[in-house]
Amino acid sequence: MNKTDLNAYLTKLGLPSELPADLESLHKIHVAQHRCLPFENFDISLQRGISVEIEDIIQKTVYHSRGGYCFELNGLMLDVLKTLGFEARSLLGRVHVMGTPTGRSHQITLVTLDEQAWIVDVGFGSNTPRAPLPFILNQVIQTDLQTFRFVEDAQFGYFLQVLSTDGTDTWNNLYSFDLEFVFAGDIACGNFFTSTSPHSRFTSARVAAKATESGLVTLLNYTLKYTSQGEQTELELEPGQAYLDALKEYFGIELDAQYGELRPLPDA
Repeated sequence: MNKTDLNAYLTKLGLPSELPADLESLHKIHVAQHRCLPFENFDISLQRGISVEIEDIIQKTVYHSRGGYCFELNGLMLDVLKTLGFEARSLLGRVHVMGTPTGRSHQITLVTLDEQAWIVDVGFGSNTPRAPLPFILNQVIQTDLQTFRFVEDAQFGYFLQVLSTDGTDTWNNLYSFDLEFVFAGDIACGNFFTSTSPHSRFTSARVAAKATESGLVTLLNYTLKYTSQGEQTELELEPGQAYLDALKEYFGIELDAQYGELRPLPDA
């Protein structure tokens, strides 16, 4: 990432042009990107390819009113952090939200500061951590609105788990990962499957999520949910221009396409 692109990124996120490579800056960058750049898969819904080349990600997310999914948002985060001087590298994980694990289809970032490892993830939809998480096993980790922990597993390496908010005190697996080095080809393979396979949820659904100061806005197909201070409002969006208007209003997503160009939903 060159200086011009870095300055454009920091300006878009409302951050100062000079940031030291320390924990305070890491936290500021994570929170700002999570609230500014939405998680979304609308290029897949438009049957366009998803590029993981950093120049393409920058054009889409920094210079246009778009977001992306994990390979884009965390790919951008990795490049920003490395440009600022952080010790950072990619990891790949398996998603366990639906019970059966996926392939290595989720990109996250491992950052090391003063010999402490941190997991930085700004691209996991509605379950995206709202702050960097210290990679410490069997310790309860809290953000402003979430409770996580990392546990070791003989088969999968490590799990990131989230504490259920339904009062049952249940820990749910989000994704597993290990610390093996990840290369560009690994990311390209994961991105290709996730963005093109009929077995990927991203090819059969429209999804979006964006953090707010007090909660979260999510979209699954036509259902929009706005959560603030524990209170949830649900809306059913109508097809057509009203749908595109809602994407702009709630997520800051401006598509350069008409509604009819979106892939029809399976139940439509």
